[in-house]
Amino acid sequence: MLLESEDSQLVLVDYQTRLMPAIHEGPAVLAQAVRLARLAQALQVPVWGTEQNPAGLGESVPELRTAIEQAGGRMLAKMHFSACADGLLPWLRPPARQPQGNARSLPKHLQKAAPAPAPERNSVVIAGCESHVCLLQTALELLEEEFDVWVVTDACGSRTERNRDAAFDRLAGAGAELITTEMVAFEWLRSAEHPVFKEVLSLIK
Repeated sequence: MLLESEDSQLVLVDYQTRLMPAIHEGPAVLAQAVRLARLAQALQVPVWGTEQNPAGLGESVPELRTAIEQAGGRMLAKMHFSACADGLLPWLRPPARQPQGNARSLPKHLQKAAPAPAPERNSVVIAGCESHVCLLQTALELLEEEFDVWVVTDACGSRTERNRDAAFDRLAGAGAELITTEMVAFEWLRSAEHPVFKEVLSLIK
């Protein structure tokens, strides 16, 4: 099974100013997260960011926040470790809009048809910090909600390697796919003839 850009959404979890200095290999992890946001922008994949207790841990690192905003994404402030508990799910799977007005009062030929729902994107590409806490809990809840979850390992971090790797083991056992940033890029592209191939290539070189 390969990733499809048309079926994907990107979630970037808690790359915050007071947390990242403590993350093992933090600069490399952050660089991959920024790269993912820019890939999503190039390939028109929706992107969402989260911030755990921003009053305590600070906002997202400015470079990442800018990349998410330039891609048309939004930031979700949360207090639960799982972003699903604080409002992520309606962003990923918005409820169908109801028709406006009292349709029964009009003749059938004048009634407006209900708007077509937006195509559902069931593959969630996710990365974040800390891998064994907020990233893990969010990803496990997304699996429970029957999303296909793809964890970008080189864009995930914890304060220790042991915690990070334990999260990957548990996520793989629960059914998540473990991938890397370059896997995401080339699977979203599929072909060297893709219109944004050169732009994407410049992002990952």
